[in-house]
Amino acid sequence: MIHDGHGRYLLHLRDQREGIWSPGVFALLGGGRTLDDPCLEATLRRELAEEVPSLELTGLTPYAVEEATSVDGLAVPVQVYSGRWQGDPDTIDLQEGVLLRWFTVDVLDRLGLSPGLGDLIRRHAADHSPASSPPHGRRLLRHEAPEGTELHIVGVHLYLQDEHGRTLLGLRHPDSAYAGNQWHFLAGHCEREEAISCLVREAQEEAGLIIERGNVELVHLIHLVDSPSARPRIGLVFRARSWSGTPSILEPDRCVEWRWWNPKDLPAEVVPYTRQAIEGIVAGRLYSQMGWDRR
Repeated sequence: MIHDGHGRYLLHLRDQREGIWSPGVFALLGGGRTLDDPCLEATLRRELAEEVPSLELTGLTPYAVEEATSVDGLAVPVQVYSGRWQGDPDTIDLQEGVLLRWFTVDVLDRLGLSPGLGDLIRRHAADHSPASSPPHGRRLLRHEAPEGTELHIVGVHLYLQDEHGRTLLGLRHPDSAYAGNQWHFLAGHCEREEAISCLVREAQEEAGLIIERGNVELVHLIHLVDSPSARPRIGLVFRARSWSGTPSILEPDRCVEWRWWNPKDLPAEVVPYTRQAIEGIVAGRLYSQMGWDRR
């Protein structure tokens, strides 16, 4: 993710060809790791040298781990780096794709973007805006963790039951970057907010449900990691004892159906950690973990 430090982001218009990742849309420069790459940063530097050999970045640092779906349908963790550059993209000797252009956050909704890219850029812009800068030159929080600390992604999940004890799950859009065609909790990632506020916001934004903070309780925590290179995650599962509204499809690009399921008779196509969390809740367990034996 290349930015100029003043709110502009350099995006790459990819070729309109079948069989490639995100054809015909604006995306980030990058590519896949090969056996010859000693580390992910080496992968990125090799890809940049192949795609934009005359572009020289400063301040290259890991920023986030995102999830994407490859051309063969596999869920793939993607390490996103950020770096700074302030040049003219028309002077770059572009070896792959159609063109490079600078864009600001306010025009992202008018562009065809690779899945999840708009949210990623907005998050980066919020992290680096003057309003979010720490006072008196203090470093940002992500650089203040003690040495050896692994920063985690925190997600909130809604465990909602109807009068028959059935659990609400949403069917993810088949083109979703994560868990396409699978049933999943109503869920979201914590931004610069505490977890219950995030849950209340996501419930209203995704399904039109109104939840009062005082009617929420934590019923499960799942600690998971998808792969050795993926950032670990902490999933907080909250039960809402009461709510108002009827589940509605408000984000059709992410969820195509809401349905109530018997927690002891879930469909086969359930996100694995969602299934494990529900089984833990039914069994009265407050904690479970997944993926750590594959590290």
